[in-house]
Amino acid sequence: MRASVIQIAVNEDESVEARRRRVAAMVREQAGADLVVLPELWTTGAFAYEEFGREAEPLEGPTYEAMAKAASDAGVWLHAGSIPERDPEGPLYNTSLVFSPSGDLAAAYRKIHRFGFDKGEAVLMGAGTELVTVRLPATTLGLSTCYDLRFPELFRGLVDAGSETLVVSAGWPERRRSHWTLLAQARAIENQAFVVACGTAGTHAGVPQAGHSIVVDPWGEVLAQAGAGEEVLTVEFDPGKVATTREQFPALKDRMLGLQPPRRP
Repeated sequence: MRASVIQIAVNEDESVEARRRRVAAMVREQAGADLVVLPELWTTGAFAYEEFGREAEPLEGPTYEAMAKAASDAGVWLHAGSIPERDPEGPLYNTSLVFSPSGDLAAAYRKIHRFGFDKGEAVLMGAGTELVTVRLPATTLGLSTCYDLRFPELFRGLVDAGSETLVVSAGWPERRRSHWTLLAQARAIENQAFVVACGTAGTHAGVPQAGHSIVVDPWGEVLAQAGAGEEVLTVEFDPGKVATTREQFPALKDRMLGLQPPRRP
C-alpha cells in the first residue's frame, strides 16, 4: 500500500481559494497512490481562530467539491484533512472528510477533543461525539484530528471498531514537536497499528508549525518522516503487518480494563 502525506504550508499571503486550487493540483499529482492524506484546517490555519467563522463552509461546500473532484481525477482514497464546518442547525465543527477514488464522500469525522483550554477552538467549535472508521480494500482507517492524539482511549476505541491504520490530521505547533513524534509512536505501539500522521508547515496566526509528518509501523518503527517545510512524504507499507504483529505479540488479548463495566462492591 502506498500512502502520500501532503504536508501543506499555510501562509497568510495566500488566499483560501488559491490554496484550495493549489492543494487540489497536488492531490492530482499523487495518482498511483492508494491513500493521500492532508492536514488539519489547511484552508484557514489551525491557529487562525478569527478566520474560522469567516471561512466556515457547509459540509458540501467549496472544499468538499474541490477535494471530491481531485480524488476522482487521481483515482485515490483521499483524507482531505479538515475544514471549519458550519452546521446550519448548530455550531461550527472541525470536520475531516474522506473521499473514495470515485469522488464520493466515504466518511466525515467531527473532531472530538477540541484544543484551547476554554478559548480558541475549545469555545468556537462544537465537539464531535462519534468514532469514525473507513474500510479501504487493504486496510481499515481510524480517523482522528490533532489534539485527539493525546487521548489514547479514542484510539483504543477505533481499534476495537476494526481500525488497522490510524490517521491523524493535524496542525501541530513547533514548540511541542517532540510530543508529536513520541505520541504518534506510542499510539502505534499500544494499538499494534500503523499511524499515518500529517501536519502542516508554515506559520498559523503567528504560531510556527511543527511539520515533520510521520508514518509509524505497528512496532513503533518510523518508516518515514518529513522535514519542517512543505513536502510530500510518500511511503509504502504492508497492511498485513498489523495481523502478523498482533499474532506474534498478542498484547491486545491481555487487556483487563475497559472491556466490561466495573463490579459494584
